Amino acid sequence: MTDHTAKPAPTYPVVPGDFTTAPFGVTPSQTVGPYWHIGLPWTDGPDAAPADSPGRITLAITVIDGARTPVADAMIETWQADTLGRFNHPDDPRGAVELTPAGFRGFARSAADPTGTALVHTVKPGAQPTETDADEAPHVNVSVFARGMLDRLVTRLYFPEDADAHATDPVLSSLSETERAKLVATKVDGGYSWTVYVQDEDANGVETPFFEL
Repeated sequence: MTDHTAKPAPTYPVVPGDFTTAPFGVTPSQTVGPYWHIGLPWTDGPDAAPADSPGRITLAITVIDGARTPVADAMIETWQADTLGRFNHPDDPRGAVELTPAGFRGFARSAADPTGTALVHTVKPGAQPTETDADEAPHVNVSVFARGMLDRLVTRLYFPEDADAHATDPVLSSLSETERAKLVATKVDGGYSWTVYVQDEDANGVETPFFEL
């Protein structure tokens, strides 16, 4: 039975008169609402590579929640090297260069459809050298945004034909064989398909490995 006589203290105590004298309270916690990414997508946001780029592929990334339900309001961002494994960025130890193919920008942002799937049009990246002898296998960095999440989830998409490179990739080498398999996309006509599971109560379940930056 509910006790309707109970009167818990308000988060911000009621103070008559000058509101500037009111003591500070605790701001109620909130998760991200359903309209959080309005204004973020733009017309060619999903196009990391121009439509006429040689070798252009489509990544179909589907986001599924812990209840195995598509996250229809998810948003995906991708960031990757060009076909030669280079970045047009001063942090690239080889120096900033014009990317290949022409017009490739390396970044994409795409909103999911009702099935939880976001499409990104890009090119397959090249391998990236590291400070050791082992290169990073070709991969796409993926950020997942959705309602109810205060921080993005960061993961990686790898390509199934690069199994030999996966064996020496320093990031994949830090994961178990089961976890590594969850980061490898499936080859389909015109590109690759990949499912991101944002949650699973079973520690050995389907949840996608995410990385802390």
